Amino acid sequence: MRGRAIKLSPSRRLVGDLMRFSIGVPRVTVQRQMNLGPLQQARMAQQTKTSWTVLFLKGYALLSQDVPELRRAYVKLPRPQLYEYPVSVASVAHEREHDGERIVLLSTMKDPEHQSIAEIEEHFLAARSKPIHEIKEFRRALKFARAPGPIRWLLMWLGLNLGRQRGRRFGTFQLSVYSGLGAESLNPLTPLTTIFNYGPISDDGTVTVRIHYDHRVMDGANVARALVRFESILNGAIADEARGLASSSVIAGEIVSGTVS
Repeated sequence: MRGRAIKLSPSRRLVGDLMRFSIGVPRVTVQRQMNLGPLQQARMAQQTKTSWTVLFLKGYALLSQDVPELRRAYVKLPRPQLYEYPVSVASVAHEREHDGERIVLLSTMKDPEHQSIAEIEEHFLAARSKPIHEIKEFRRALKFARAPGPIRWLLMWLGLNLGRQRGRRFGTFQLSVYSGLGAESLNPLTPLTTIFNYGPISDDGTVTVRIHYDHRVMDGANVARALVRFESILNGAIADEARGLASSSVIAGEIVSGTVS
């Protein structure tokens, strides 16, 4: 049969470039079945429920603050070594509509561990709703994708292997989830040290959480212990902040209705 050739769009070239540098990473996966009942209850108490993605991202950032290996990267310049960042930089995948095509673009967020849940959610909302041409990172990425392949690959290789540039350009960890669509990815790829995801969340808060990590940077036992700590953070500090948001909403509602003097 005779088909048709479809020219690669800039976004598809970007995905191809990321996969080019992701395939060579010796990635291993560790998963844990978590019970996030306390966080589920705190979230259900909110009038406007915080996105699970926001809650998990803030929790992982706090986890990275406690576990320095999650803030490290394997780089090759000026020699093969590990580079540790003082704070996390989250890289988040967003699906957007552009030129009649559903595309995936990445946004970064520096130091999310010291941002409130509300600030993180505001960042997410902007990345998912503002016109693409108004978001500097998206506009720059699509412009970069139009450069010739050899130039893109050289610049990406340099950016991924110069410690300071790597964190600023690409982030220290990545989050990519499909649980809102009732699905989960078993083998996501990224050139970063870790990418984490989670599956659909049941009514009682049971969920499978995975950390996919670069074995050159850390070992499985480190990641297994980190997952235990991650569950504790989600049901502790993150649930507490979510409860605080719920209480604030109730008080604000009472003030508006005139029931609080």
